[in-house]
Amino acid sequence: MPDLPLTGGCLCAGVRYEVTEPPLFASYCHCTRCQRRTGCGAAASARIVPGSLRVVSGDELIKVFEPPDGFGKAFCSGCGSALWSVDPGSGQPAGVRLGTFDSDPGVRPSFHTYTAYAAAWEPIVDDLPQYPEARPAG
Repeated sequence: MPDLPLTGGCLCAGVRYEVTEPPLFASYCHCTRCQRRTGCGAAASARIVPGSLRVVSGDELIKVFEPPDGFGKAFCSGCGSALWSVDPGSGQPAGVRLGTFDSDPGVRPSFHTYTAYAAAWEPIVDDLPQYPEARPAG
């Protein structure tokens, strides 16, 4: 169990945040949107308790790309760092990018989603469950 609050931020340190509850779970997303947003084969994110993220500084730097379908993508307008996804229903942060935490968030990815779109140049080499699209509810 990590010490709370968890802290994190962007590359330029303009955006700083705290997460006051332990993350619920973590996963890898292989959708093409995440590939283009990160420049990587997959995005590693921790799902957080709604309302548990508080921006400590740099709120004015946070911009959100809002696609016509799916979750918004929050990023720092100063350095471009991907920060978290935004739930379209609540407008709250939902999945914090694992690389933005200052220390170990105490959770490890436990499955892969959207593997039907996985990059051929980055094969999935672990034994975690894989879902061709979204993980089924439940």
